[in-house]
Amino acid sequence: MWFRSLIILIALVVLAGLVGYQIELTLPGRPPGIGMTSTPFTTSAPAEIGSYDVLGKVVDKVAAGNLLQTQSGRDQLSPEKGAVEITEKLIDLGRDAFYQETFGNEILFTDIVGILDGSLTVGKLVKAVTALKGEPTTNLQIPLDRDVTLGGRTFKAGTSLSTGLDVPKGSLFPLGLITHIDNTKLRVGVTCALCHTAVSEKTGRIMEGATNTDINLGALLAMASNTAALFRQTDVNPTNITLGQHPYINGSGEQAYLPDAKTLEDEVDASILAWPPGNFVSNGDLKNNSAKIPSSYTHDAYPYAWSGVASIGWFHGLTTLNNAVFGLNADPTTTADAAERVLGIDKETYLGAMFQKAANPKYHLPAGVRPSEFIDQVDPTPGAPGINQTIQMPEYPKGSLFMQNGLMASTPGLPVAAQLNGMSAWQNTLAPPPYSSADPETLRRGAAIFTKANCATCHSGRYFTNHKVIPVKEVGTQPLRAPASKGFAELFVSPPQTYPPNVSVPLPPHPPVLSIPTDITPQEDIDLAYAQSDPTGGYKVTKLIGLYLLAPYLHDGGVAAGADALKQDANGRFSIANPNQIGMVGTLMRNIKPDPEASLRMLLDRNLREPMVAANRANSDLQRANVDGSGHAYWVDEKAGFTPQEQTDLIQFLLSIDDDPQVLPASLTERNEKTAGATERVLVIAHQ
Repeated sequence: MWFRSLIILIALVVLAGLVGYQIELTLPGRPPGIGMTSTPFTTSAPAEIGSYDVLGKVVDKVAAGNLLQTQSGRDQLSPEKGAVEITEKLIDLGRDAFYQETFGNEILFTDIVGILDGSLTVGKLVKAVTALKGEPTTNLQIPLDRDVTLGGRTFKAGTSLSTGLDVPKGSLFPLGLITHIDNTKLRVGVTCALCHTAVSEKTGRIMEGATNTDINLGALLAMASNTAALFRQTDVNPTNITLGQHPYINGSGEQAYLPDAKTLEDEVDASILAWPPGNFVSNGDLKNNSAKIPSSYTHDAYPYAWSGVASIGWFHGLTTLNNAVFGLNADPTTTADAAERVLGIDKETYLGAMFQKAANPKYHLPAGVRPSEFIDQVDPTPGAPGINQTIQMPEYPKGSLFMQNGLMASTPGLPVAAQLNGMSAWQNTLAPPPYSSADPETLRRGAAIFTKANCATCHSGRYFTNHKVIPVKEVGTQPLRAPASKGFAELFVSPPQTYPPNVSVPLPPHPPVLSIPTDITPQEDIDLAYAQSDPTGGYKVTKLIGLYLLAPYLHDGGVAAGADALKQDANGRFSIANPNQIGMVGTLMRNIKPDPEASLRMLLDRNLREPMVAANRANSDLQRANVDGSGHAYWVDEKAGFTPQEQTDLIQFLLSIDDDPQVLPASLTERNEKTAGATERVLVIAHQ
């Protein structure tokens, strides 16, 4: 089957080369079959078919059925009032979009950033995949055939670059990379699946919603020919770079010179190469505040994003988060209109720095022009800000709590937010595969320690979060990312608004507008998430579902240890046996997968965490990427009055929190409805 697929792929590529002006191809052409995934073996979170989401307020199936009996009730659940019905069709649309939809970002990554024009070419990628001969991998290795110097460091010829790309069994395509062949032009775009699915090392199946914990986005992007276009995701301000010889017209209408292209490229490469595997800078506030990529196990895990900034609107902010990936984070041009107000960079300088070395000559900025006027001429989405496919929200060019930069990713021909809401509905059904738990007695003891150690103070409820935002001053974790959205928030328009979900894209003239309620999230949490009430900001309380898949831990991914990092003495106490396997610096940065049990022990034990934080802080790349694994000083160790065995029991309990936990703490006596009658596993309520 794999060989046959390879022959078909080669034939299609050859055909495209021969008659390219007549052919358009998207590869792969559909999402992976459900049989390739672990989803059939999980107990999914409730799909809530038949319920409605009315701008973030949920009407369950029973209540909806009653409302639909009257005209006034039908009006309340109409699209004109912002209601979205949860249906199988919507969920299927969401899954398709999760795997297939790029919202046009292949233009940015191929034509501007030059992801295929640097050291990692299509040929090398294809060669590496075909060398697998149909076997799966969780970390595609691509050999370099020549020395490559980027950002002041040299990758020697013969080095195998660890990409972190996952390739399922029998597949010719890494998860999340979409190849477009359009009029002989080959482009590569990125979907949600690149970072939020992973191949199981044990089964070779796709774990839908799991974090790709070793995706090496820094190296992949730095290898591009114009990584400088992504300066917004780094700590490199182009206005601080020595001027070059490329003239342009700035925002004042005067001729000026752009920053030297090579210097800017080298500086951005160096900054992006500092990102450890599994991390990405999503905020674009000119700070290298890299954060761990989260999972897509989103059910009842609001607010969303590490700081909790996605908290209102459809699906309690999840649609806002999904939009941020494509309507903001993955396309720096979407910030151009706000660049001067938010970043202090003239719009023309901002765009000029991005396009002066664009990979495709069509987008290469000519000398002596105003960049915004040139981009208007070549924009693949004329009339819409940015390169990706977006629509302007009513408040644009300002933003709101609903759409931070006032833009919504949208595909022409579909209703407003259809794919974003579909992805939200589908993600809310995802759950990790079952975990092979310890014996029930160990789990009961661990659940009791969970209660005794006051973990449930924050990690409460069936999905182990109280949905609050905790001040940085209290949680104490790496602080730089927490206030990252502060600049946008200071320009927000209130109340936030949207268009009804039955309005088609492109938008008609004068479309109807709806105000979005903000009372589904406490105002104190909104203010803290956006660093308005406290300039240092805060971080949300994360869910604990699927911890066994999600090492390293904390928002910066700094808490980690390899399987051989620790040793246990005769008294049961743990100490560091191999200091070269602690922290991010000793695991993913050395191509060593963090061991979840050892990593959780580093999280809970201050005697282990202290040298781990020191090891991270001794690494210059992690210093630049602001990763250290500090904070969250809620210890379960001997100094806190717990024995090593109690610590071990707690860790076993935490690892067991999967799709259908075998044991829950006494404080969580309410069994989730999704498990009732659907499994033979016994839910044991642990008591102290």
